[in-house]
Amino acid sequence: MTTSVDTVSAPVQKGRRNYSFLFALTLLGLLLLLWVMLSFATPNFMTERNIPNLLRQGSMIAVLALGETFVIITAGIDLSVGAIAGVSTVVIAMLIQGGVAVWLAILITLAVGLAIGVFHAFGITRMGLPPFIITLATLTALRGIGLLMTNGSTISITNKAFTDFATLDLFGIPSLFWMVILVAIPSYVFLSHTRWGRYIFAVGSNPESARLSGVRVHFILYLAYSLSGAFAAFVGVLLATRIGIGNATQADGWELQAIASSVIGGTSLFGAIGSVHGPLIGAFILATINNGANLLNVNSFWQRIVTGGLIIVIVYFDGLRRRRG
Repeated sequence: MTTSVDTVSAPVQKGRRNYSFLFALTLLGLLLLLWVMLSFATPNFMTERNIPNLLRQGSMIAVLALGETFVIITAGIDLSVGAIAGVSTVVIAMLIQGGVAVWLAILITLAVGLAIGVFHAFGITRMGLPPFIITLATLTALRGIGLLMTNGSTISITNKAFTDFATLDLFGIPSLFWMVILVAIPSYVFLSHTRWGRYIFAVGSNPESARLSGVRVHFILYLAYSLSGAFAAFVGVLLATRIGIGNATQADGWELQAIASSVIGGTSLFGAIGSVHGPLIGAFILATINNGANLLNVNSFWQRIVTGGLIIVIVYFDGLRRRRG
């Protein structure tokens, strides 16, 4: 039964890859256009200080968006990724403060994110809760749990080697950007060149047809939400290295930026369409818009309006494309 999914989806996968490649070129063109425009608009944009700062700004949202993309391709949503990142800063700060080795603290923090993702999938597959509801509830609960763990305060991270990581460069490229590459390459191989990646698309396209073809739909949902939770926890680790504290209120609103980056990158909120490179480019488009607006002293409220407008336009045209297809 499993082979039928692979056989039927082969031409669909080829068409999807061609469309994804063309869309990626369009996104890259838009990103380069923004960089050129901002280079002329302000002399402070294309500088040795600002470009690395821009890469650091976009890197964490890029990883968050990548994890979110796995879920959105299944026609789901994860509204808790920002809260997971925030509470992860608390978890790793408390572990390091308690004398746990940094490598072990990182693994435990990632395991916490993974467990939250498993809980989401359990709520969806076993309890019958909509993804929007279960992840929204977790978003609220995790903020409260983090505040209870810290009693509403922050936890300082005194391990200098850990906190210095976010400021390091390799070949002139910030370490945080290298972390994007670290997760992007295996994610691309997984989503585009493995059976499990094809199954994620199949579940997003039609879960009942996928089930009849032999796909373990519930397992795929567990896989997608677990990846989203683990990626969000990883972002929490990176955030902790950058700010040097554990604070449950950190990453507030990042879930919306992650979703926006994924959608701008071509991931369909209706499911079954998405890529690895799209959300990454989308995250840096948003980071460029925000960075440029700050340099030009544009009111931050306008940044939110532009982001919201981009989402509306892209989702509208995605809906048109689906109706015509």
